Amino acid sequence: MEVLEGLVEAIIFKSEDTGYIVSKVTANKELITVVGIMPLIKEGQQINFKGSWINHKQFGRQFNVEEYHELLPSSAKEIERYLSTGIIHGIGPVTAKKIVNKFGDKTLEILDNNIERLKEVDGIGEKKFSIIYDSYLESKDLKDIIMFFQKHGMTINQCLKIYKKFGPDSIDIVSKNPYILNDEISGIGFLTADRIARSLGIEIISPFRIQSGIRYVLNNFSALGNTYMPQDMLIDECKKVLMVEEELVVENIYNSVLEGKLKVEKIKEIDAVYTLPYYYCELGVTNKIITLSIENFQTINTDVLFEIESFEKRYNIKFAQAQKEAIIGAFNNGIEIITGGPGTGKTTIIKCIIEIYENSGMKVLLAAPTGRAAKRMSESTGREAKTIHRLLEMGVSDDENSFFGKGEGEPLEGDVIIIDEASMIDIMLMNSLLKAIRLGTRVIIVGDVDQLPSVGPGNVLRDLINSNFINVVRLNEIFRQGKESMIIVNAHKINSGELPYLNKKDGDFFFDSRENIDDILKTIIDLINRRLPNFNSKWNKVKDIQILSPTRKGVLGVENLNNELQKILNPPSNHKKEKNVREMIFREGDKVMQIKNNYSLKWTRISGIGDEEGVGVFNGDMGFIESINEDKSTLTVIFDDERRVVYEFAFLDELELAYAITVHKSQGSEFKVVITPVFMGSAFLMNRNILYTGITRAKELVVVVGSQKALKYMVTNTNNVERYSSLKERIIDITADEKIVRD
Repeated sequence: MEVLEGLVEAIIFKSEDTGYIVSKVTANKELITVVGIMPLIKEGQQINFKGSWINHKQFGRQFNVEEYHELLPSSAKEIERYLSTGIIHGIGPVTAKKIVNKFGDKTLEILDNNIERLKEVDGIGEKKFSIIYDSYLESKDLKDIIMFFQKHGMTINQCLKIYKKFGPDSIDIVSKNPYILNDEISGIGFLTADRIARSLGIEIISPFRIQSGIRYVLNNFSALGNTYMPQDMLIDECKKVLMVEEELVVENIYNSVLEGKLKVEKIKEIDAVYTLPYYYCELGVTNKIITLSIENFQTINTDVLFEIESFEKRYNIKFAQAQKEAIIGAFNNGIEIITGGPGTGKTTIIKCIIEIYENSGMKVLLAAPTGRAAKRMSESTGREAKTIHRLLEMGVSDDENSFFGKGEGEPLEGDVIIIDEASMIDIMLMNSLLKAIRLGTRVIIVGDVDQLPSVGPGNVLRDLINSNFINVVRLNEIFRQGKESMIIVNAHKINSGELPYLNKKDGDFFFDSRENIDDILKTIIDLINRRLPNFNSKWNKVKDIQILSPTRKGVLGVENLNNELQKILNPPSNHKKEKNVREMIFREGDKVMQIKNNYSLKWTRISGIGDEEGVGVFNGDMGFIESINEDKSTLTVIFDDERRVVYEFAFLDELELAYAITVHKSQGSEFKVVITPVFMGSAFLMNRNILYTGITRAKELVVVVGSQKALKYMVTNTNNVERYSSLKERIIDITADEKIVRD
């Protein structure tokens, strides 16, 4: 980093929310533009800046600040000039002169240590002193907090997050327990908190440290999709992370359980360690699933077989036996699961079930985990479908905590609830949904159990099916598109462990053989940029064609693919603003994805359909950067062509480029064209489940690029990363009791 020292001549722009400043500074007899998150600087201050020079496309050369500290004046004359700038509310040039005349070069010392003495100055009464005191105290608190945490390697952005959370007591609170940062501040992890703790002299064997480290390891394991961690595995990982003896880890696990911070239960002869949210979510889902299954529900005076025949005549179709069983089961069971791959008629079954219930005067609610999945559900059924979050009326409280308006005290008003794309639902979302379902309501869960499991923790759909308690109908016969779609045919072949048909004339599934990694990359770029748009001019190369990779890292991982594709599909332009974030460039027009759930982000609907505004942007949501505003420190994204979200720069770590995304992140999505690379790699990534999920995201065309050896390997490789979840075992344990009898 370069160092720049200068006098702040003018503040051109300041964001009160983020602390982002655009200023004019005199340094080395030159007036320069200095920008960055600097919430405390004011005109008249002498500042030591650390940062780097950048060239802004519109405003030219600027100094971008990463760290800064104020250089306080020392002589009486300098102090008077400093205070005269209005840096403290209530002190102007006249008052500044009086204060300095009274205290001389000890003035700043008086302000810091004995500010009450300002009342000795002629013209400063109680009212004026109160204004001066409040202003000075606020700026001093924040300044002290920034200076304190910067010494421990924190960024200004992190300092502001700490101050917003803990206020003027931030230093005292964090000094007592630095690990509270890991627990309560987004974007500050255990390792950062641990560094601060060590610099504050907190011992390596401190219970604060070890218990926070245990939660850190558990949370990291949950982020991989697990609801619990085997205790032996937890102990081994904690020993490595914390560098302490096993006895201390075991002791602090035990103490955390005693203090009600963790739960330990025996699952399949394993001592399973849970954080409380996932433990209680599994209990909640278990209890509600069983109760809904055995609860009496409203019967309907309808001849379901007659209604099925009427539907068949109306739409000139003929249901297979399994499809009829699925429809009938939706009327005979409190809960039913319908599972099957692409083209097996799930959508037609849903439509038939809806019509029969509606003909009987019953209210049917439709929902899916993502906006895109809900939109497809609406299009295929001709009825409104909502995201689960919107169905549950998610909101944000005044203190910015998210909540659901619908729950046990305010259940959903519906006789039947149909949930699509259920493989994507994690344990926490399923628990929230089930809480809001009134006893006696029928629940129909639809999804493809052979898809990858949810991004969030849990293995909900698979666990529910494998519990053998709920009525499950499996659809295997292909119906959609008269069986001619090679995408659908090959998806089922791959799922059965067979090699797909390749390059059939006039087909929609193609294989481009490339042995070399670099050749695969060049082919992918050529396909999306030239060959496919030439093949079908209706395909937009950015909106309609999606690269799906099994991995994030490496030449064919999404990180490198995005860098390469951005150069081709959205190159730099004098007409497009840019923002550098985490070694990534965001440019107006870029395709981006939200990579974590943010329940408090507000959006405005631009399509004029339904609600005009709402909250919540979720992991996997995709959109395009509409604009970047350096003056306001904001970046605006349009998601799904209808929701406008304005991000403060401080939250851009929640976005990443999305020209290429992982197969896992593509769940619930549908793209006109999918290009996916196949190459030799990790057995847990280059497997059948990944390949199957990837190609089933395509609606019109699939192009697989890579070696036939790698393709064969993926088709035959059934290795998957094991998920540790206990929903199935909980249902089995309770329903094994002879007292549980399902209607």
